Amino acid sequence: MKNSELKLISELMKNSRRSDRELAKAIGVSQPTVSRMIRKLEKDGVIKEYTMIPDFAKLGYGLMSFLFVKVKRDTAEDLERSSKATAEEVQKNVFPDLLNEGGLGMGFDGINVTLHRNYSDYAKQANCAKTRSFVQADHTDSFLVDLRNPVHFRSLTLSLVANDLVKTDEKESKVS
Repeated sequence: MKNSELKLISELMKNSRRSDRELAKAIGVSQPTVSRMIRKLEKDGVIKEYTMIPDFAKLGYGLMSFLFVKVKRDTAEDLERSSKATAEEVQKNVFPDLLNEGGLGMGFDGINVTLHRNYSDYAKQANCAKTRSFVQADHTDSFLVDLRNPVHFRSLTLSLVANDLVKTDEKESKVS
C-alpha cells in the first residue's frame, strides 16, 4: 500500500468527518487525489464503513462482555454451518455484537464481544451462546467490563492504531 494511502487511512481513523480538502491538506496531496484514493480504498474493501465511537454507558449499556467459546469442529461442513448460524443471528440482531470471530488462545477458539444494558441481558446472551449446536457448552468463559465504572484505563479508540499505522510505515521507509 502506498504511503499516501496509509496516511489517508490514518487520518480517516482519527476523524472521518473531515472534508476531502481538509484530508488533502493533512497528508500533503491534492483534494482530487484524496477523492480518488478514497473511492479506490472503498472499492478494494480497505475502508469497510464510516462510523463513530459513542460513550456506550451514556447510551444505556452497562456491560461489555467478552465471551470465549470452544467450538465443536467435527467437519468442515459443521464449521460452515456454525458460521452461517452466527451470520443469521447477527442479521436478526439478537444481541448487539461488536465482534464475533474465531481465533486461538487460552483453550478457546472463538470470541464474542457484546454490549448489554444489565447483567440479566448478559446472562440471556451467554445462555443462548451455550445452547448453540456448534459450541461446547461446558467450555465457555466470560470477562465483563462495567461500562459505568468511573475509572477507565483506556476506552475504545482507533486513534492509537491510526498513529501506529503511519509510524510503522515510516520505520519501513527508513529501512528500505
